[in-house]
Amino acid sequence: MEEEATTTTKFLLLKQKLDNRDQWSSSDHGGVQLSESSPTTTSFVVLISTLVAVCGSYTFGNAVGYSSPSESGIEDDLGLTSVEYSIFGSILTIGAMLGAVFSGKISDFIGRRGAMGVSEILCILGWLAIVFAKDVWWLDLGRFLVGCGIGVLSYVVPVYIAEITPKNVRGTFTSLNQLMIGCGKALTFLIGSLVNWRTLALIGIIPCIVHVLGLFFIPESPRWLAKRGRIEEFEAVLQFLRGKNADISKEAADIIEYTEKVRLNSEDGVLYLFQEKYAYSIIVAVGLMVFQEFGGLNGFAFYTSAIFESAGFSSKIGTISAAVVQILMTTLGVLLIDKCGRWPLLMISVTGACLGCVLTGFAFLLQDLQSGKELISILALIGVLGHSSYLQSYVVWEFYSLLSWCQRLRGVR
Repeated sequence: MEEEATTTTKFLLLKQKLDNRDQWSSSDHGGVQLSESSPTTTSFVVLISTLVAVCGSYTFGNAVGYSSPSESGIEDDLGLTSVEYSIFGSILTIGAMLGAVFSGKISDFIGRRGAMGVSEILCILGWLAIVFAKDVWWLDLGRFLVGCGIGVLSYVVPVYIAEITPKNVRGTFTSLNQLMIGCGKALTFLIGSLVNWRTLALIGIIPCIVHVLGLFFIPESPRWLAKRGRIEEFEAVLQFLRGKNADISKEAADIIEYTEKVRLNSEDGVLYLFQEKYAYSIIVAVGLMVFQEFGGLNGFAFYTSAIFESAGFSSKIGTISAAVVQILMTTLGVLLIDKCGRWPLLMISVTGACLGCVLTGFAFLLQDLQSGKELISILALIGVLGHSSYLQSYVVWEFYSLLSWCQRLRGVR
């Protein structure tokens, strides 16, 4: 209780100081800010910090894309059956679920940078287990550890980016998270068509190491520092992120006010969301995530090569084509998300997803009926490429809709 009272006093004193500073700069000087740059200016520090953070997003995409080009090599070298390899591919999601469950607690306890560091260490250990695997148990253990790591990364990377960026560019910068996931997956497809599965796993360690080293050169999230009551560090980091000449008083006051609100309302816990007035928002947000999975997201991503091989199409040409489409559609989604809006992108991408699933399913129906052999491979290719475009733009929309919903629900400024 004494610690909470001290923290509250610090918040109130700092907010009063910031409000007084903001009032002085606006009233005593005719409403003209004296700072040379606005607190919404994107500084070089913010850009570098974001680029370091999205190394974790690349790690995520790399892990998701690994199982597709590696399937035939692993089955041949280690003698895995299709069932054993399916377990190896899907165990990533089990680890990711476990990592996601604890991601919030971990990032709140040791900070955003600490959480990213821990997750990358898990990924490195996982990749090493896969590289030196002699049987299926080491493969599964490595895949599970990588899954735990990316489960934490899937939460902490976009949160860190959103917390360090000015709100006028927050949408664009957080889009880089999904862009790098798409690039990681696509480049893994490309590289996997050229090297064996052990080398591909070894290459997967590189972005993890780059991320860990980069964490030593970027600041901690100012919002996390404020939440922990480290007020002096909070001010210093926020000033560092916005530039030495920027006036941070208004933004700092908003963060302090929000942090204090969250702290006072934290006793309500997750049950606070289960009220009738939030029902619609929760159904939409959770529904987007659930139906995204039911739409075959991981099935297409994990087994792209197998789909092409089963359809009688070259797996190398198919995966390279899917990689190119994913990069193009992810980049397009980043460029259009703030210009066209979420709803148009959702409708276009879901339409592409539906057509992709229908065409892929129809191709294998023809194969079972032993008719239209000349169409099977073409239909499968068009279907997979259509679904690949859906994965990128739809996941971008889902992330932003969920983020904006949470911001409105919790009163984020």
